[in-house]
Amino acid sequence: MTTAGRLRPGRHGLTRDEVRASQRERMLAAMVEAVAADGYADTPVAGVIRRAGVSRATFYEHFAGKEDCFLAAFDEVAGGLAAHVSQAASGEGEADRAADTVLARLDAALGAYLEALASQPTVARTFLIEVYGAGPAALKRRTEVLGRFADLVAGIAGVGDDPQRRFACEALTGALSSMVTMRIALDEPEGIPALRAPMLALARDVLRLDEDRQEEGRP
Repeated sequence: MTTAGRLRPGRHGLTRDEVRASQRERMLAAMVEAVAADGYADTPVAGVIRRAGVSRATFYEHFAGKEDCFLAAFDEVAGGLAAHVSQAASGEGEADRAADTVLARLDAALGAYLEALASQPTVARTFLIEVYGAGPAALKRRTEVLGRFADLVAGIAGVGDDPQRRFACEALTGALSSMVTMRIALDEPEGIPALRAPMLALARDVLRLDEDRQEEGRP
């Protein structure tokens, strides 16, 4: 999510829907920035509209209140990140990279996830740390997102109905989230990409991917 430029007063050639879309995007981006800077509890609606450059009336045309705006921003970021990671895991746009093995697909997914968070520490802080202060609805969203990422790992690894391997996918997802959160909390986003190789090795071990290759007759 990036902060959109403010519309200048007067004629700008945009339709009403385009203006509303621009306003919404600016408010979502402003929410992310404000919460990362001041924390969810200390972020008033006034701070969001000031950063976004919109009126209070405009804010309430889009959102029921601060929580509603935060949840909308969370959904947009989570959806975009999930799509980005899924695309990387599928090998789209990577014709020069063999993505037909489980490890290659997991590596691509890990790389996409870690690089995205490392490159957007403000977004990462808002949705990995401040989300815990945003109330029960936000925590439910966070839990659902972790579940979807566990589903993605399970799908790549082909765990099927194996409960132990499914649990391993959930444990890997939780561990990765915790380690990324720790580095964001310590203001060390540059250390996030370094998690890629050890997490891939861990996934290979706990998901028994070497055994899978042997059973399939792969070298």
